[in-house]
Amino acid sequence: MIFRQLFEPVSSTYTYLLGCEETGEAILIDPVIATIDRDLGEVSKLGLKLAYSLDTHIHADHITAALELKKRVASRIAAPAFDHLPCADIGIEEGRPFRVGSLVITPLHTPGHTDGHFAYLLGDRLFTGDALLIDGCGRTDFQNGDAEALYKSVREKLFVLPDDYLVYPAHDYQDRRVTTIAQEKKRNPRLGMDKTLDEFKTIMANLNLPYPKFIDHAVPGNKQCGVCPADLPDNLMQYCEQIALTPQG
Repeated sequence: MIFRQLFEPVSSTYTYLLGCEETGEAILIDPVIATIDRDLGEVSKLGLKLAYSLDTHIHADHITAALELKKRVASRIAAPAFDHLPCADIGIEEGRPFRVGSLVITPLHTPGHTDGHFAYLLGDRLFTGDALLIDGCGRTDFQNGDAEALYKSVREKLFVLPDDYLVYPAHDYQDRRVTTIAQEKKRNPRLGMDKTLDEFKTIMANLNLPYPKFIDHAVPGNKQCGVCPADLPDNLMQYCEQIALTPQG
């Protein structure tokens, strides 16, 4: 497998490029519209053809590049079937492997951050979206979030995987890139060790996080598979303007 981890700094989002060495087909997990030129350049440089974009959930902090990628290179849009997006070409469901060339991805429905959230398992690599972050997890106070559901998703679906499986999150705000199931089980301050459900619910209820500044634009835009609003305020234009970045990883 060809693999690249790519970073978008405005929303601190990781995009993952997966390529099949046999067919040359590629997938972008959680692509961001602001870095579409960088990501397509990386696909081209590796001699790949983008077959699919694949989002873990309807994002609240950036605009997905799914629709623009489809317009530019005719890639297909894959998204959780749970969200019933009319713009998606294929609905992802748990229990139905998602195959692209020789790559076989196992979708895991992991609600809690959003009700339609999915994690994706490929070999020993787990792409957790916002369900499980490095030493943390996504918030549960909007988009039908549910702390109890997230606790069960992580503890019953992710933490039961082998300890040495690699965990690649959708975000990190401290320049960290990867963790493992064992590490998160041992030291995640919200979900690890012997944290009970009640303790987790108390932690999540007392985060006191500010209202996400881009959510009112991102969620409607992402329900259309990636549409930037025409009336975006100047202070938020950085979320939709194309930025050139050097690929990482």
